[in-house]
Amino acid sequence: MADPNRLAGTASVTIDGRAYSVVGEGTYRVSSSTRETLKGQDGIHGYSETPSAGMIKWKGRDSGALSIDALNKATNVTVVLTLANGKIVIGRNMWRVGEPIEVNTEDASFEVSFEADDVSEA
Repeated sequence: MADPNRLAGTASVTIDGRAYSVVGEGTYRVSSSTRETLKGQDGIHGYSETPSAGMIKWKGRDSGALSIDALNKATNVTVVLTLANGKIVIGRNMWRVGEPIEVNTEDASFEVSFEADDVSEA
């Protein structure tokens, strides 16, 4: 049973069922919408709403068994982020976004970010 007092401190990540080392700095955003207030010269008219992609990103650790090239090419993958508080964040049909991954050779760390229209909490 999860400790109800533990809120943060650990996280784990899998991509299509394969575990990846997490150094830290994991973040996520569930799929939602972006709202913008619509203003006119005579006052507030309402708002517009457009879809907003969900996101899962983290700082990982490179290993001899890890392929940075495969991570760079990753599309249509399922990413699962499990948090210390017991929450599970699932991203379906995700793709890697941003610049190609750079690995810091001093500590073998890298940052990677995935986005999709289907990221939810379980």
